[in-house]
Amino acid sequence: MAEEIKNPNTEEEYQPDLMTLEDEDGNEVTFEVIDALDHKGVHYLAVVEYAEDEEDVNEDAQLVILSVGEDSEGEYLDVVEDDETLMEVSKLFEQRLSDQFEIE
Repeated sequence: MAEEIKNPNTEEEYQPDLMTLEDEDGNEVTFEVIDALDHKGVHYLAVVEYAEDEEDVNEDAQLVILSVGEDSEGEYLDVVEDDETLMEVSKLFEQRLSDQFEIE
């Protein structure tokens, strides 16, 4: 009888992609990156506020879309100010994420 061989590397635990940002009031907020895409030469991230415990997950979590820019000091994140661009990118993320999340 053959023995079953298990590869411990195939049963990896999910590790969220987290980032801590400071809001306009100086409060630190941790976000989880749930998707990323490039659109018209700009890299965008879709993030939601991170909840460590599944019980704390907010059913009405707001999807935040950030653009990734670069200057002489390195990469930075910014909110998308242009309404038309925000709508285009939002629709792209909605299409990509609709299988995993209930999006309104």
